[in-house]
Amino acid sequence: MAYAAKFGTKKRTGGINITPFVDVLLVVLVIFILTSNASIPGIKVDLPKASSSVALEKPKTKAITIDNAGQVFLDAYPVTLPELEERLRTEKALTPDFPVIVRGDAAVQYAKVVEVLDLLRRIDLNQIGLVTGKPA
Repeated sequence: MAYAAKFGTKKRTGGINITPFVDVLLVVLVIFILTSNASIPGIKVDLPKASSSVALEKPKTKAITIDNAGQVFLDAYPVTLPELEERLRTEKALTPDFPVIVRGDAAVQYAKVVEVLDLLRRIDLNQIGLVTGKPA
């Protein structure tokens, strides 16, 4: 009799099995990491380096890129300065306070970047950021 009580069926203790929950959280974390890298569309340019930078990525951020040839792009689409002004005015009518980032190639002439910044001032956009690269 002592043998049956000692080696019989064991009662299961109460508790929550969290292994499936941890698995789901790890999958969600991996998906978040992969999608956070694809944030702002644009043309690849050689950015000037700065000692510190602030992230200005928001969901409705518009990216203006100026490549080394002086060509202006709005979200990876080539535009002229009048087209850029028209599109930004249209966006401002829909969303009054949207952020804009300006990405200028390190080899581009400073005057071209100033033209774009002057255009943004005329449109009365307040959330403007200049993108720089991290120092090597």
